[in-house]
Amino acid sequence: MAHPYTAFLKLTFIFIVIASAPELGGSKQTFTFVNYCKETIWPGITHNDNFTSGSFILKPCQSQAFTAPSGWNGRIWARTGCNFDKNGSGKCQTGGCGTGMNCSAPASPPSTLAEFTLGEIDYYDVSLVDGFNLPIAVQAVNGTGNCSSAGCDGDLRQNCPSQLAMKDNGKVIACRSACDVFKTDEYCCTGQHGDPGTCLPSNYSKSFKSVCPVAYSYAYDDPTSVKTCSGADFVVTFCGSRNQTLPTSHDNQRPCNASKAYKAIPQSWWVLMLPLAFMFNSWIAS
Repeated sequence: MAHPYTAFLKLTFIFIVIASAPELGGSKQTFTFVNYCKETIWPGITHNDNFTSGSFILKPCQSQAFTAPSGWNGRIWARTGCNFDKNGSGKCQTGGCGTGMNCSAPASPPSTLAEFTLGEIDYYDVSLVDGFNLPIAVQAVNGTGNCSSAGCDGDLRQNCPSQLAMKDNGKVIACRSACDVFKTDEYCCTGQHGDPGTCLPSNYSKSFKSVCPVAYSYAYDDPTSVKTCSGADFVVTFCGSRNQTLPTSHDNQRPCNASKAYKAIPQSWWVLMLPLAFMFNSWIAS
């Protein structure tokens, strides 16, 4: 019979292995938001079938995690210039989603939207179809497949056509879409222009595409915009770059150090630990 202390060591080791391993089966996926902007933002997160969601504040250089259930599909964006009272009522300059801190409606244009459809294959993109308010980049971590980065890391506010500019006190705070401004079938890809053959890039969407080459610039801009991956977690950065190194808590050289580190653990980690557990078990038994 093994000594009680020996049995305790064995149970402790097995507990550490199980507790330290990531969740198996890929049923949930983690989104980590990082704010590289110089301003505070209020990220919006809504399911495509239900606009009710929680909310949180993300100050410059802060990060926050969100766990999405299996099969989640929805949109993520930044609200800017928000002012909420103690009851959570108020409004935002851009990206508003109702009259409260918690979203009760889709994002109001102009808003840069990160869109996700999770499943056996995950589809994701960043869309400027509803205009632009802040740069957004999406990076897939530890997935399989193409898994390339999506997003618009250029700042369209600096290049916004005058007809589309949304201003506050003379400052451009967002760039509207041509559809939102002119409301024609040609720009909105509706009516006689409601299919890929008749809805073509406009001069406005081309100007968006020149700054953000891998983001949706109009409704049928699929080939260069939609990315795919399987089993990945995602890092969504506001005012960041599609190609930048992900932040870590020890990376003091970065211009904006996230308050919470994002360091993904490979899904195969727990598999490597199982043989060690069996070896330890045999050692204890001897």
